[in-house]
Amino acid sequence: MKKLALSFALLALFALGGQSFALIGTIDNVPAATLLVPYFEIDPANATGLTTLFSVNNASATAVLVHATVWSDQSVPVLDFDIYLTGYDVQTVNLRDVLVAGLLPQTASAGQDGGDKISPKGPVSQDINFASCSGVLPPGPLGAGFRAHLLAWLTGNKSPTTGDCAGAKTGDGIMRGYVTLDTVNSCNKFFPSDGIAYNTVLTYQNVLWGDVIYVNPSQNFATAQPAVHIEADPVTMVAPLHTFYGRYLQLAPATDHREALPTTMASRFVNGGGFSGGTSLIVWREANQSATSYSCNLQGPPSWYPLGSTQIALFDEQEHPVTTQPCQSGDPTCSSTITIPNETQRVSVADDLLSPFQFGWVYLNLQHSGLSPAYADNFAQMWLISNMTASGQYEVDIDGVQLDNANRPIVSIIPVP
Repeated sequence: MKKLALSFALLALFALGGQSFALIGTIDNVPAATLLVPYFEIDPANATGLTTLFSVNNASATAVLVHATVWSDQSVPVLDFDIYLTGYDVQTVNLRDVLVAGLLPQTASAGQDGGDKISPKGPVSQDINFASCSGVLPPGPLGAGFRAHLLAWLTGNKSPTTGDCAGAKTGDGIMRGYVTLDTVNSCNKFFPSDGIAYNTVLTYQNVLWGDVIYVNPSQNFATAQPAVHIEADPVTMVAPLHTFYGRYLQLAPATDHREALPTTMASRFVNGGGFSGGTSLIVWREANQSATSYSCNLQGPPSWYPLGSTQIALFDEQEHPVTTQPCQSGDPTCSSTITIPNETQRVSVADDLLSPFQFGWVYLNLQHSGLSPAYADNFAQMWLISNMTASGQYEVDIDGVQLDNANRPIVSIIPVP
C-alpha cells in the first residue's frame, strides 16, 4: 500500500509539473522547444583557459531529439549535430571538447543503442528509435581539417579550407559565437537559416530546459545562468507576428511558431567598489537577414554589418542619463560610433560604452536603424546578460530585464538632453 501511495504521489507531482504556467511572449525559465546559448567564448590555445559549457535537459518522460547549431558571432552557421535524450535525460556539453578536440556528444536512440549503453534510460523514462539517426548517432569525431576551419571562422580569420571569413576580427585568438538547440522529429543536416526546409523537421515540444556555464580555471572564474528558453505555440505565434526564426521565413512567415524575444532590455552595472573588474554586457541581437561567409577584406556580412540601434542610454544612481543618439541623415558634422555591431559579443560598459558613471544601469533599445526584409519593420530581437567581476576573486552573471517584446515593441525615445 505504501508503494501504491508513493506511485500515486509521483504521478500527481509529474502532472502538476507538466503545467509550465508560462506566458507566451515573455521569456521565462519554463520548458521550451528552443534553447538559446546567447554567447560562448573558448581560448583554444590554453587547455585550462576560458571555455563555455551548456546543458540540455528533457523535462518529460517522452524521449526527444534535439538539433544543435553552432553559429559564429556574425550569425553564420558553422556546425550542426543531433542529441538524443531519453525521458528526463540531461546532456552536458563542453564546447572546447566539440570545437577544439572535435568530440561531439555521444548519444543514440534505441535503434542505434541495442545494449542501452550509450544513452541508458531510467526506470520511468522512455527510450525509442529514431530510424533517421541510423548511421548518424552516435557521431564520430570531427576531422583535423574541419577543426582548423572552425578555429579560423570562430576567431575571425580566413578559413584554410574555404578562403573566406565568418566572424568578427578581434585578433585575440578567442573563439566566439552562440548556440541554438531545437526539438526536431528526425536527425538532419539542416541549419535554421535553411528556412522552410528546417521547418519540416522542427517540432513544438516544450520540454527542454538548460543552463550556460562560463569557466576560466586559470583565473579562478566561473559563472552561470539559465539558457534562454523560447517556447513554441502553433496557435498564437502565427503570421504576421515576429517569431524567433522569423528572419529566415519570408516565404512562410512565423511557421517556426517560436515566441519572440525583447527588442529593449535593461541591466545594472558596477565599475568599482567590490567589483574592481567592472561590468561587461553579453549582448545577443538579431541581424536583419540571413548571413553567409564573406570576403575577408570586409569586416562583416555585407547584408547587414554593422548592426545599428535605436537608443543606448546609461543612468547613474541619481537618474542622470547620458546617451549617444544616431546621426540624422545628411548631417556632415555628426559622427556616430557603432558599439554593438555583431550578432553576439561582450561589451565593456567602461571601455566600449564609455560610461562616465561607476554605478548605475544601462538601457538598450537595439531595434535596427533600418528595416528588416522579413517584417518591413525594425523591431529586432535581443538578449542581455550583465557580467560583474572582481579580478581574480569572484564573478556574477545577471539576466537583463525585459522591457518589451518584438510584437509589442517600445516605439518612443527617452528624451535625454
